[in-house]
Amino acid sequence: MNIDFAPLKKYLGEQLDLKSGELEIKQFKGGFSNLTFLAQSGNQSFVIRRPPFGEKISKAHDMGREFAVLQALSKAGYQKAPRAVLFCEDESIFGAPFFVMEHVSGLILRNQSPELKNFEPKDFLHLSQASIEAMLELHSLELEDSGLLALGKPEGYVSRQVEGWSKRYFKAKTNEIPEMEEAISWLDQNQPTQSQVGFIHNDFKYDNIVLKENPPYEVKAILDWEMATVGDPLMDLGTTLAYWAQREDTDILKMFNLTHLPGNLTRAEVVDYYSQRSSLDLNSLVFYYVFGLIKVGVIAQQIYKRYSQGHASDPRFAGLSHVVKAAGKQAISSIITQKI
Repeated sequence: MNIDFAPLKKYLGEQLDLKSGELEIKQFKGGFSNLTFLAQSGNQSFVIRRPPFGEKISKAHDMGREFAVLQALSKAGYQKAPRAVLFCEDESIFGAPFFVMEHVSGLILRNQSPELKNFEPKDFLHLSQASIEAMLELHSLELEDSGLLALGKPEGYVSRQVEGWSKRYFKAKTNEIPEMEEAISWLDQNQPTQSQVGFIHNDFKYDNIVLKENPPYEVKAILDWEMATVGDPLMDLGTTLAYWAQREDTDILKMFNLTHLPGNLTRAEVVDYYSQRSSLDLNSLVFYYVFGLIKVGVIAQQIYKRYSQGHASDPRFAGLSHVVKAAGKQAISSIITQKI
């Protein structure tokens, strides 16, 4: 899709005191949801976020809310989120509401990252541990005085999530996948009686982490706060575990994370690492893992439907129906074995 950047360049030039004629904008590749662009002028650089083209699926594409999350995290003293710079609701500028944030330079690991050739098992072990520690730090943020509590409604969070993702699946359904529907039914009937409260990212995985470019690859920043809120931290952990593919998993589930490569913690080791550093009760973690798998499946199903309707042309999206099936099967296997 050809994008007309001229109105955006003019707007950014005026708002950020940049020379619009020297402004270069290019899209970052690799994401499956909201679109991300790099804007550069001289030695200044910013990142722009806007919703995907075509159908607006959910409030996950609410740019104003993601901008507000970044502002609140900064106010709370959280150091691992980019600084919010500018929010624009005028759709005539870039075709949709968008926001501008600080550009945090560094390494983002994806399947085709050339830096992978430099990664040894000890580096992945460090990255595994550092990422879980970054998640724990987020989950322990103070909520009331910081104002973060206003960004979510923790009471009834788990039940709303189960109901919400169930409805999203059936709205986006294109094929019969019995495992997805069986797992959704199981989630509805097996919700924990108690839940905890914390600030959660909701899409915490390697390709949303900016690392320092040299060993020991420390975490510089966490990206993509579109689904962040206040809720049960174990919902966050469950989603991360769903993305945390390991060596013996089906190949299709390895496309979203590099945790299957040698040196990474296994899912069981992630749970152990988290539990040793958290006071939360993890006895119902199979529920949260199954929820994470269903969430991954629903996200893939939503994108696949947009692709099948012609709203998205990225060739990667054609295979996402296989992700939905694999996530459903993995969920049923976990329910049967009661293992993660």
